[in-house]
Amino acid sequence: MTAWHPPERTPAAAQIYAAAEADRAARPGAYTLDPEMVIAKALRGADTVHLPDSGGWREGLERYVESARVDGRLNALGTRMVRDSAVSALRTRLAMDQVAGADAHVDPPPIFITGGWRTGTTFLFRLLATDPRLRAPLSAELSVPWKFAGASPDRRRELIDGSAKAFALLDKLNPALAGVHDYGPYLPEECVVGLGSAFRNWGYSATVRLDGYTRWLAGQDLTGTYLSYRHTLNTLDGADGRRWLLKAPAHTAELSSLAAAFPGACVVFLHRDIVQTVASGASLFCVFRSTYSDEVDPADVGRFQAGQTELWSRRAHAFRRSPQAADLTIIDVRYEDLVHATGDVLDRVYMGAGLAPPDLDAMINAYHAAHPPDQREPHRYTPEEFGLDATSLRNRLTPWTTPPRP
Repeated sequence: MTAWHPPERTPAAAQIYAAAEADRAARPGAYTLDPEMVIAKALRGADTVHLPDSGGWREGLERYVESARVDGRLNALGTRMVRDSAVSALRTRLAMDQVAGADAHVDPPPIFITGGWRTGTTFLFRLLATDPRLRAPLSAELSVPWKFAGASPDRRRELIDGSAKAFALLDKLNPALAGVHDYGPYLPEECVVGLGSAFRNWGYSATVRLDGYTRWLAGQDLTGTYLSYRHTLNTLDGADGRRWLLKAPAHTAELSSLAAAFPGACVVFLHRDIVQTVASGASLFCVFRSTYSDEVDPADVGRFQAGQTELWSRRAHAFRRSPQAADLTIIDVRYEDLVHATGDVLDRVYMGAGLAPPDLDAMINAYHAAHPPDQREPHRYTPEEFGLDATSLRNRLTPWTTPPRP
């Protein structure tokens, strides 16, 4: 059995990591993961006596930071990333509390793309995002939405271009990431970047080992998080008639909360062979986590990925058999159909969303011309690399992951 190994670091990356470790050794206090330090840094010295705990963010912050400290196996850069992410999320929370419009519905209801990790959600998301009638958010918009409200075109470009520094650093630290999942300041971004409200966010565990946090999160009601996300989208809305196009595998676990915040939404649910889904997701998580930890255990990631997939799938299965499912239009798409019959899939999506389809052949050809399928090295992996047995995995998960019959 071939074992997974973390990507080899370039000399430039190794120098950055070494400098961070030296700094942590010299200034250990600056690398302490403590909620009160995060709050103080987020407020930049402002008074915390009357700080509102809207949405219960304080408990979420405490759970996130504690799990990162205990479970994360973080290197110095990972510790710094968790601290800075927590500070940024809290600043966003407090800033958005001051922005009006939290109760307004999104009209027309968004189109959401979801499904297991590595089921083709990114391809479909970015392909549909080329339709000028649809609007997919960018990373900078989801990170600091209040700064985009009423911003001029020049100011918008300034904010977006400013986010490029973080992507450039990530490229330098772990060049292998882009080969598994590319990203950039002008590429449509996943909803998890904007779902940090109250620190209840399934996206956190993609980049850091957070077993304790995810166990806690499984028992939380995320309706408030989705209502806050609705507030974010309304803040970003340019009143130009475009319909929101959104995407995240994590929506699989939260269809009930999504339906409560976005009644009438169209949800495109992708399905792929479950062994490929879990193994590819484990490979992605290992590469992500290797940026922030020098102790990534592939079998541990495989265990986590299988467990998370089962939890999410069971919850989606239960939701789809509940009366609340009538609040959404759900379109099931098989990965094989998306790859081999893309036009037919798009036609079904447009029909389900109540939109007239554009020239689909022209749309697909233009996308592939701009993003050649053979532009990147194939993503190769095997279940065995992550301690996964294909037969037992299928027996365990197939009852919860088989697409419903039409």
